Amino acid sequence: MSVVQNLREPVTLSVVSHGQGHLIDTLFRDLKAHCESGIEVALTLNLPETLPFDPTAMPFKVRIIRNPQPKGFGDNHNAAFASGCSGYFCVINPDIQLTGNPFPALIDALKNPRVGVAAPLILDSQHEVADSARKFPTVLSILGKVFHKKSTPDYVMVGDVIYPDWVAGMFMLFRREVFAELHGFDKGYFLYYEDVDLCARLRLAGYLTALCPGVSAIHDAQRASHRSFRYLKWHLSSLLRFFILSAFRKISPSKAKTPHHDQ
Repeated sequence: MSVVQNLREPVTLSVVSHGQGHLIDTLFRDLKAHCESGIEVALTLNLPETLPFDPTAMPFKVRIIRNPQPKGFGDNHNAAFASGCSGYFCVINPDIQLTGNPFPALIDALKNPRVGVAAPLILDSQHEVADSARKFPTVLSILGKVFHKKSTPDYVMVGDVIYPDWVAGMFMLFRREVFAELHGFDKGYFLYYEDVDLCARLRLAGYLTALCPGVSAIHDAQRASHRSFRYLKWHLSSLLRFFILSAFRKISPSKAKTPHHDQ
């Protein structure tokens, strides 16, 4: 039987659905089972849809945001943040599954004022460690991924907290004031690389990115960019945008001041 852990400090979760009500239903069941107390959810319906559950029947508050026109990843989460946020703001994908409550450990990591964002260990659908914590991309690293299908992880997932360059946007927890300080995601990215860009700007602002290997979430990645030309085009245009923006040029070792990793 799962034990529900009550949070001492409230968390606002931002979830965006693209006609994915069945995934939202599963995520809400996990939230109810593991961490119903101390959370609220801002659920953005990016496409018209009828939800397969009653949001008012949830044990936590659910705010529904219905978009008249579809928005990009960052624009949606920024709008959810602007609509109202508690002390902590969590960006979470609808296809995330929880087997426990990751928030107490993530909030503990954020108690370090040097940490700007915290994330759990991400597992794939086979419960293998996913590649969700990486070094900032370079032209050479991108070419390496293109010509080598299998790559080694950038970090060893051991210890209480590790400090990667960036963590993937399927699950990111921020202190409200830090997300506001950075003005959230750059909505110039429609999809892909918003997470890399934000972690780069956090680095430039003197913050660390943290990952807590002791807590995990499951992500069943769809890999849409591998199957759809439209998604592939978004991926490539976002990559190009990241490389030409000043944030990328400033995070090179010779120009960026890397924060100390001590607690």
